[in-house]
Amino acid sequence: MSLDDLEQQLRPAFLAALAGDAAAYRRFLDAISARLRGYLRQMLARAGRSEASEAEDVLQETLLALHLSRHTYDPASPVTAWAHAIARYKLVDHLRRSGRHAGNLPLDDDAFQLAGPPEDAAVEARLDLARAMQVLPERTRRLIDRVKLQGASVSEAAGAAGMSETAAKVAIHRGLQAMAKFLSRRGVKPS
Repeated sequence: MSLDDLEQQLRPAFLAALAGDAAAYRRFLDAISARLRGYLRQMLARAGRSEASEAEDVLQETLLALHLSRHTYDPASPVTAWAHAIARYKLVDHLRRSGRHAGNLPLDDDAFQLAGPPEDAAVEARLDLARAMQVLPERTRRLIDRVKLQGASVSEAAGAAGMSETAAKVAIHRGLQAMAKFLSRRGVKPS
């Protein structure tokens, strides 16, 4: 699939996701995960790193960053370029944290365009999300699942959890922060 075809597939799905369509968000995450996974594996190989779990760790961080910064997306820009830029920043951060120089990574999009989706991308994307959510308490995990993945309102999720809407909002916010903190620590080697 060409980058233009991918953009034609992803942009409407992401815009629908921003409008609250949970199914469109899942389609977007499945497709962008597949493309970014291939890109990250290729870039890590260029940096002399070929362990698949390392690419998965960086992908996890990237997906969380995409989710947390989705409000920064400019609808006039290509969503693939926006996602690719975030992935590249996460990759550079990962290489710096692990003591590797990131200066030899290409600045162009050739590698991104060439990297194709691996098999079972949808399954791997769901595993990425599950691993990131495992750090959360069960109640917070259920809230995030209901609101961010299933598309329920905060009010509905709060009612199902037996808590106030404000408490649910705080729990979701703190849960997303905890996921980000967990993911950022995973790439850090002890000194």
